[in-house]
Amino acid sequence: MSKIEESVEVAVPLRTVYDQWTQFEEFPQFMDGVQRIEQRTSTLTHWVTKVDGVEREFDAEITEQIPDERVAWATVAGEVRQAGVVTFHRLDDTHTKVMLQLDHDPQGIADTVGDKLGFVGRQAKSDLKNFKEFIESRGTATGSWRSTA
Repeated sequence: MSKIEESVEVAVPLRTVYDQWTQFEEFPQFMDGVQRIEQRTSTLTHWVTKVDGVEREFDAEITEQIPDERVAWATVAGEVRQAGVVTFHRLDDTHTKVMLQLDHDPQGIADTVGDKLGFVGRQAKSDLKNFKEFIESRGTATGSWRSTA
């Protein structure tokens, strides 16, 4: 199992950053390889990804959600095994640090090789950078979800 830790500082207020992160169906706009996410219930999401021509589907359950602080999840069904947490840290009124911790359990030979080559870590870093560019260019969130899980 791989443990990945990445972070990015975003020039947007904490509430805006958190609100955007809760818009899971928007993730394909800044996460390479994510084709579609469906929010099926307040805590269940269905993901469709395509990386290097390989399509995978899986469900992820939000295990903890505290507004403006954290969102944690774990996969519960499908072809991907992972769990993680994103935490949000106010740096000042207009800057936020987003920290990602991800435990990824590669499935099969291709995943294991890609994992050993650091693919998942590089993808996580790239996705956070893309998120930064996405939210900074907008300045506002596309929506929000303020409930707890």
